[in-house]
Amino acid sequence: MMALFLFFCLSMKAEEKQTVKINDITRTYLLHLPANLKKDTPLVFVLHGYGGTASPKQYAMDEVGDQYGFAVCYPQGEKDGRGKTCWNVGYPFQEDMKIDDVDFLCKLAGYLQTKHGLSRENTFCTGMSNGGEMCYVLASQRPDVFSAVAPIAGLTMEWLYKSCPCPTNPVPVFEIHGTSDKTSEWNGDLKNEGGWGAYVSVPLAIHFWAAANRCTEEITDTLPKYNQESDHLVISHKFIHGINGNEVWLYEIVDGGHSWANTDLNTSEEIWKFFQKSLK
Repeated sequence: MMALFLFFCLSMKAEEKQTVKINDITRTYLLHLPANLKKDTPLVFVLHGYGGTASPKQYAMDEVGDQYGFAVCYPQGEKDGRGKTCWNVGYPFQEDMKIDDVDFLCKLAGYLQTKHGLSRENTFCTGMSNGGEMCYVLASQRPDVFSAVAPIAGLTMEWLYKSCPCPTNPVPVFEIHGTSDKTSEWNGDLKNEGGWGAYVSVPLAIHFWAAANRCTEEITDTLPKYNQESDHLVISHKFIHGINGNEVWLYEIVDGGHSWANTDLNTSEEIWKFFQKSLK
């Protein structure tokens, strides 16, 4: 009975908005702690998309955290000049945005690690769309904080691709992306026709990270159909045998759109299975 009560309390706490002051700005987040919380429990950040809110409902990551024993944090992005909540990843219309989200997310990670005894070595980040873009920025700029990233329907801005040398300590990367995504286009948008700024194609971005991780082999396979509602073929591209055993994955959702892809995959569980390979 006491265990059930503790589990209920922790689950309720995960729905409560929490605040922390970082860089003189009060920021908010949700935190889900597994009922079997232990010292050095892994931590997974989940970043919402452009205009989105910190919410566990669409991701089903809490359930996976309870099953495998890791904490989940949903930070809230601030508003840009358009009045949209977002992550500052260098879109042209974010030019006047003063928020440093890389610094915020790193400091929030340190705060949660200290407050709840979470693992400093096993902290990961995933995100949808604009949150996926932030994953790439974190992988490029702060591999010392985030041990692996999993952008979903994310893109790699041209400015990041051109300015980012191969990291000396590269992290594993896992992208899930639909080939018919009309928002974050599979083939890129170097002419900035979509208004997000110029960005490179998904395959080019993934090959960059495979090269950065010195992966020496690619395995391509077709995943079994997830369920009767699955409408799309999912092709798995896995680049393996990298530095420190690192891998870079791409799940290509054939004809898939701009989504978390949870009708074609148990996306959150696939993300954790990838992160598990990087546990220290």
